[in-house]
Amino acid sequence: MTRNPHDEARELLAASGDLSDKQQAWLGNHLEECPSCRAFAETAGQIVRALRLLPVTADSRLVRATQMRVRFHAGRLREARERTWLVGMACLVVGISSALTAPLFWRFFEWMGRQSGVSSAVWQAGFAFFCIIPALVVGALLLARGTHLTSRGRSL
Repeated sequence: MTRNPHDEARELLAASGDLSDKQQAWLGNHLEECPSCRAFAETAGQIVRALRLLPVTADSRLVRATQMRVRFHAGRLREARERTWLVGMACLVVGISSALTAPLFWRFFEWMGRQSGVSSAVWQAGFAFFCIIPALVVGALLLARGTHLTSRGRSL
């Protein structure tokens, strides 16, 4: 079934910004030959120009509500960025201190194991347990609190 050239011209006029060179050439030829489509194109152009002249304003309540939401979300993003920076710095400090103190604690546990006469496996297990205790304590505290990574009572 062939399409009506007038309908096709109107569709092309509606999509005027997205036309190929071939479509633009066909539309130009059709508008030269067809007075009704040419009148439609002129009327549509006038309507578009008239609509562009109308000022579009938002209600002041909508503007305030939008500004409030944007500020709220910007504040939350800023808080999240600050928390991320603090967590990163804490991880850096913990990593450096662990790297510096782990050999000292290893030697201490080895010395204690020799002094008390326990086997290597026992004092090595004691060292591993000693290293894991801080993570266990923090995990238990967070579980007891019922949430983790909270900010002023709001969960992330």
